[in-house]
Amino acid sequence: MGLKRRSRELALQMLFQMDMGTVQLKDLEENFLPQASAADMAKVMALQMVRNTWDRLSDIDRRLRNLAEHWDLARMAAVDRNILRLATYEILYDAEIPKSVAINEAIEIVKRYSTEESGKFVNGILDKLDKNQN
Repeated sequence: MGLKRRSRELALQMLFQMDMGTVQLKDLEENFLPQASAADMAKVMALQMVRNTWDRLSDIDRRLRNLAEHWDLARMAAVDRNILRLATYEILYDAEIPKSVAINEAIEIVKRYSTEESGKFVNGILDKLDKNQN
């Protein structure tokens, strides 16, 4: 597994835990990341992705609410919601990541951690986001 993919997976896991309200970012830095099975660079990259996503969460969630017709964010599966947040951050704010790569990575990760149907759902939302950016 590539470094960036592993970073995204770690970031998803951390965003999920923060979203569930069970931990703060500081706790994840001190307890989760040191125990995670990943290269140090993947951990650094994941932490940066989480910070950047969490700092822009209100804007990201607002955009997702507008794109997810008939879906309230609270009703979405937590994994789906958080991979959408991470990918939305990458699409909107990380100029180094091609949008198509951010979308593809999100789909592959959500299929691994959620359901096959989640891949289609995430693809639909992120495709709308990408089209609205052009």
